[in-house]
Order: sequence, then structure tokens, then C-alpha cells
Amino acid sequence: MASNNIDGGDDIQTKDLEGISEGLLDKAEHITIPTIQDGAKSPAARNKRQKNVAVLTSGGDSAGMNAAVRAVVRQSIARGCQAYIIREGWEGLVRGNTSEPTPAPTPRRTPSASATQSPSLQPLSSNKNVSFSSFGFGELLKDGAGEGDDEKGRSLKGRYIVRVGWDDVRGWLGEGGTLIGSSRCPSFREREGRLQAAHNLIKYGIDCLAVCGGDGSLTGADKLRGEWPSLMDELLATEKIDAEQRETFRHLNIVGLVGSIDNDMSMTDLTIGAPTALHRICESIDSIASTASSHSRAFVIEVMGRHCGWLALLAGVAMGADFIFIPESPPETDDWETEMCNLLQSHRKVGKRKSIVIVAEGALDRNLKPIKPDYVKDILVDRLGLDTRVTTLGHTQRGGRPCAFDRILPTLQGVQAVQALLEATPDTPSYMIGIQENKITKVPLLEAVAQTQAVAKAIENQDFAKAMTYRDSEFREMLQAFQISSSLAVDEEAPKEKRLRVGIIHVGAPAGGMNAATRQAVRFCHNRGHTPVAIYNGFEGLLDDNVAELSWLRVDTWTTRGGSELGTNRTLPSADLGNIAAGFQRHALDALLVIGGFEAFHSVMILEQNRSNYPSFQIPMVHLPATISNNVPMTDFSLGSDTSLNALVDACDAIRQSASASRNRVFVVETQGGMSGYLATMGALAVGAVLVYTPEDGISLKLLQEDVEFLTKRYSLDAKGKSEGRLVIKSEKSSTIYTTEVLTKIFKEEGKELFDARSASLGHTMQGGTPSPMDRTRAARLSLRCMQFLEKHATPNAQSSHRSGPKGVHHKRTYSTETATMIAIRGSKIVYATMDEVLKHTDMKLRRGKDEWWSDIKRLAEIMGGRQGLVSS
Repeated sequence: MASNNIDGGDDIQTKDLEGISEGLLDKAEHITIPTIQDGAKSPAARNKRQKNVAVLTSGGDSAGMNAAVRAVVRQSIARGCQAYIIREGWEGLVRGNTSEPTPAPTPRRTPSASATQSPSLQPLSSNKNVSFSSFGFGELLKDGAGEGDDEKGRSLKGRYIVRVGWDDVRGWLGEGGTLIGSSRCPSFREREGRLQAAHNLIKYGIDCLAVCGGDGSLTGADKLRGEWPSLMDELLATEKIDAEQRETFRHLNIVGLVGSIDNDMSMTDLTIGAPTALHRICESIDSIASTASSHSRAFVIEVMGRHCGWLALLAGVAMGADFIFIPESPPETDDWETEMCNLLQSHRKVGKRKSIVIVAEGALDRNLKPIKPDYVKDILVDRLGLDTRVTTLGHTQRGGRPCAFDRILPTLQGVQAVQALLEATPDTPSYMIGIQENKITKVPLLEAVAQTQAVAKAIENQDFAKAMTYRDSEFREMLQAFQISSSLAVDEEAPKEKRLRVGIIHVGAPAGGMNAATRQAVRFCHNRGHTPVAIYNGFEGLLDDNVAELSWLRVDTWTTRGGSELGTNRTLPSADLGNIAAGFQRHALDALLVIGGFEAFHSVMILEQNRSNYPSFQIPMVHLPATISNNVPMTDFSLGSDTSLNALVDACDAIRQSASASRNRVFVVETQGGMSGYLATMGALAVGAVLVYTPEDGISLKLLQEDVEFLTKRYSLDAKGKSEGRLVIKSEKSSTIYTTEVLTKIFKEEGKELFDARSASLGHTMQGGTPSPMDRTRAARLSLRCMQFLEKHATPNAQSSHRSGPKGVHHKRTYSTETATMIAIRGSKIVYATMDEVLKHTDMKLRRGKDEWWSDIKRLAEIMGGRQGLVSS
């Protein structure tokens, strides 16, 4: 897909979230290196040599780093490169290998020699029990036993630069932290340390380096690249390298992947590890909230975030906290203690039983005085008499299994990182791989680091407005959403003559985030003086007059609730348009928010198409997509899809454990999704499935034959007694003939003694459960946008047959197609699409969009699972 520039910036390159273009997919098979005679020394020959790509993790660890390492390693091998991991970050690169390296160093490799050293997915005839897609150190790293000796006498003691093969990184997706280690390295800050690091890279022929870490780690990487020519000169002068090596490795290519739970890097919406840290925080506060409510207590909770309040802010939105303290936006007044107490007291007066205050570790007041949790507690006890407790979550935020997005994002970014390394020239800057809304981005590394450091500088200078400008639009909108949802102030209300009655309805199947979106809409209404009108049980409820106004307190706990508190079904307004129109009039609706999936879009379209016949429908209405299938056209994400993906990941992790314990078992896992393969495809990428079946591609006999041959070949490559349990993800409507049961029987029959097969259907478990933090926060942000749209376009008393203008002049009601829209995430932007625009991108028969942004990810998932390489060979 084509790259696009954002905001006119020439240096910012973006790709769709799959992170790869068609061209990259075409190159992703194993590349055959042309044979050149030993001793060939022409520049052309040297330029064609096989690339060596290394990856290291540095700075603080974060969930998802292992997924990034796995992606870099496998994509490098798929692109015909040798892959290395560098243990213990920059420290390991400086130390190098003090014991016999593996494999032996090859400073004067020729392309032909390099090609023969690449791990092969083909077994050697002399010993078919040995897997030659592994160098044997993956299990040591995964078990944390690298410094010991295993039963075969293998050890990584004294070895920090290690060549790895395809299977050395299997099973890494679901592991927390970083399996290759990370450490601070004071010696790398000195030129002598960087000189030693450069020498070690040359020893192993490494001139492509992917670094996963924070701004300090990435700054060090760019500094190494900037000094590279002078470091080469010094190594040559001291005879540590020869002239040929100086010429061969005259350039170092660097790419940065941002691993930080604080999400504190500028020019990217998300950093690797931040979504999982948010998950850990929300899980903890979910548990705290129930005991807080039971005893009517207040809890002050400290979360990480030295210079960035993202975790505190998003946790506040996701949990419905009462008050937050973040570095970028301190309380409005110097007397913040009174400001906080007044707000919490107003909440208690309307009947709220618990109070949650979230404090980022770097929180400050406007005079740069630190705000500490214990002081906040004392204020709440002394001034309000609240029974208050303090909880510091600390390093629990770093640990645990990565959430679904912290497996998908690092994988896509790792693939793009390899592409950036292989495309780099001496004239291109070092790039940082990031994301903007739903676009994988490639931005100049130093520019991103400089902007990140500028935030801290602005805070230090007490220029908080400037600090906020460095944060992305999501951050600013989330802060606005939080402030609106927690405020009970009357000074923000609209004038009485501009106050509206806004209908809120759920349509379609339940999805995580529906209730969070409803809560934000209700809180917006109360903040602005409007009346939120809840329509229970969809359009059937409107026909039954099951309608009621919602209070501020009634929706307080709805952020954490799954399903649909209003009730939902698939009934469309076409069931009885006349009485639906009468219901609009009876309840004097001035605007309508429709939350749901494909049926919700269809409902808004029907209402819009019948405006000329039913004047009651001539009010602004907006559809907020919410469906686990993510099949609503024109939007990249729907509420509920992230919750469902996490349910899929949790289930598949448990299933894989069972499959792996049985050594040679394939599990066919059936997912929901209707005629959309989104869940199956993204789920396959997140859990490392080897095969995926979707309705878009279907299943044929030829495809099944190829897949059986792949599984047979793949299991024949496993070391005896150490076969891996493997997953096959199948969308429920991939085929009416080749059902899950049929597939399982075929695999079981054809596997014979090599592998067994079982099936598991996840069914409606993918709809339920607590919504993920991403679905909750996205719901709040998009719902706020929807309500702002409705407020802008709505007219009070719209259900009156006529409205009076100046001096009693009556005007006939007018309406525009622009006032019936769907809010959508499209690439790097949030847009409002009219029903006509959405319809152009819709396949009404198959109930999905015509252009699905994730369609290429199915092939990428199978490349990362190894299928593409084996089938092609």
C-alpha cells in the first residue's frame, strides 16, 4: 500500500497497520544468495553479501519486547539474512563474547559461505532427528538458564552475541519482560565503550542493528551510528580490523523500536509495553474498587509515569476515577487540595460510595512541588474524614503476559524494522518505528527523542500548555473526556434554550465498551445540561416505550461492565417505521446516538433514507461502531474487538499449553466473527498460529492438501520428543463444507504418527467478560466526539412540527445528509462518514466492508508461523 505523509512532514513515512506493503510480502520468502567464488573482493560482490541483523533490548523491560525480538529474528531469516540476538542490551554488545562464540566468527565471509551457514528449514538426510532451524539456545533463553550448563553442556556464559535460528524464538510471544536481558550500561556512554561495541559488531559481520528500548537507549544507538566512520578509522589505525573490513562495514544501519511502559515517547501514539501495563493497572484497580465500595472508602493509587501521565490518565478514564494527577497537566489552582476535596465531596453528595484518586509518580503542582500519595491521603482524611488507603502498584505494572495488542504491535513494528534496515542508505536518518492511530509510522529517531525531551523541559519551565502540545491528539481528548466525566460543575452547562434531549440506543450483538461509551455520553449530557434518554432493548424497546432518563450516578460503574446494560438486539427500525417515528416524537428526541455493529449502521442508514417520509428522523444521528467482529465498513476498529482478541489470546495460551504438553498435538480453534476474518487473522498473529482460515479466502481441497503437507514437514523437523503444540485458527464461517470437525479429522488422519489433532470452539466466551482497557478508553474518546458532533448539529425541540425564527416567522424544517454519520478510525485520522460514503464501501450481502485493511496480515501471520517458507520450498 502507498505511504502517506502526515501533516506535510517529508520525513514521516507511514504504512497501514499491517506494517508491510505488497512489495515486502513478495520479498518475504527465503532469498537465494548468488554464489561468488571465495576471495572475491569487488565492491559489487561485497554489497551483495548476506546481511547480518542483530536485535537487542535495552533500558527498562516491557511486555511485548519478546514479540519484537521474535519478529525481527524471523523476518530477517525470511528475508535471507542471518539473525543475532545481543544479550543484556548495550552492556552485552560492549562485552562481546569472552568464550568461544557460536558460530565461529567469520570476519571475511563471502556470500557463498554465508549462505551455507543460514539455518535451513530442510532436514539433513544424515540425521533427520536434528532440527536445523535452531542453534539450540532458544530453550536456554526462554527458561532463563543461559548462564548455566544444560544436559548437553551448552551454555551462554560469557557469550553475549548469539546467532539464532527460526525455532530459537518459538513460544516467545506470550512471555513477559525480555528473554534476552536488559541492563543499564555506563560504559557505552563513553567513546571507549562504543569503540569496543563497534569492534564486536564487525567480528560477527553485523551492520544492521534493531534496538528496542526507551529514549536513552535509542539516543545511544544513533550516537553509535553517527560515530561509526571515526570508530572504523580508529579500529583500523590500531590494527583491530583490516582495510577490507573497513571497506565492507563502512556503514551501520540502525532502527529503533520503542519499548516503554510509560508511553513517554513523542511522535508515536503507543510504545511497546504500555497497553499491557495499563491492563495490569486496571486489573488491580478493578479489585480495589470492589472493596472500596464495600467499605465506602477512598483509595489513592500511585502508578508509574515520571514525565508522562499516560498511564494515570488512561487508567482514570478506564476505571472512572474521581481525580488524577499527571505531570503535563497539574491541577488548575495552587490550592489543589481544596479543588480535589470539593470535587470528591460533590461526588459523595450525589450518593457515590467510593473515591479513587490516581497519582502518576512524576505528578507535580503548578509550582513543581511533587504530589505524593501519602500527602493526598492525609488531605482526604483530615478535610473530608474519608477512610483512605494508599496503594503503590510499583513493578507489578511491568510484569505478566503481554496483552493482545502488545503481541500484534511489536510483531508489525518488528517486520517494518527489518524492512527499514534493509532499505537504509548512508544518507537516510536512523528511524524510529511508531504508530499513529492505525498507521505504522517511520519517523527520524533523533527528532522523536528531541521532542520527548522537550516535554520534560517544558514541564521544568512550568510551561504546561506547551508540554501538552507535544502529546498526541488522543492524549488531549482523553484528558477532556476524563474532566467531563468526573465534573459535576454547573458553570459548563449550555444555555437553557440550547439544551437537548439525546437518545442513546444499543443495536446488534453485545460488545465490550458499549457501556463505557454510554457512560461517557450520559456524563457529557449532564456536564452540558442536556438530558440523556436511554432506550432499553433496542428499537423493540422504543416500540414498547421502554425509555427512561439516566442520572449521573446511575452510570458510574458502567466502564468496567461487559455486555450491554441497556439491552440490545438485532431488530431494525424498518420493523415498524411509523411507530419508531412516533416514539421519537413522544420522547422529544433532538439527537440520537446509536451504539452497535453492522445492524446499528444499517439502522442509521434506514432512518436517514426515510427522513423525507418521517420528519421525526430529521435530527442529527451518529453511529458509534461496536462489534467483536470488527466488520463495520470504513472503520479500522470497532469497540469490543480488542476485548474479544484478548479473550482469544487467553484461551489460546491455555490451549497451547495443553497442546505443547502433549508434544505433537495440533489444535483447531474456532472463533466467532461472522463473515469477517478479522478476529481469526489478528488472533493468529497474536498467538503465533501456523495456519489461519477466514471467510474472505475460504477453504479449498488444494489448500487443505498444502496445509497437511506443511504440518507433516514441520513436525518432521522437530527434535524427537520436543515437538511443539501448534495452533490453527479458523473463523466460524470460513467454509460450510470444511467445518472445524472435518478439518480436525483430516489433520488427525493425515498426521498418522507425527501429530494428533483436537478442536476447541470458543463461541460466546469471546463476547463476554470485562472490557479491555483499550476498548474502555477508546469508547470514552469516540463517544465524546459523537456527543460533540450531535451538540453542534442538533436543534432544541426538534420534534415540534415547525420552529419559530426571528419575530415569530416559521421555518420549514431542513436537514442534511451530513447529519447522519458514522464515526470511524481511518488510518491516522478520526473521521465522520455519511451513510452514502459508508454504503459505497459496504458488501451488504456479506455484511462487511469491501476494502479490509488487515487482509494482508493473514499471509504475514503464516510467514511468521513458517508456513510460507516451507510450502514455497
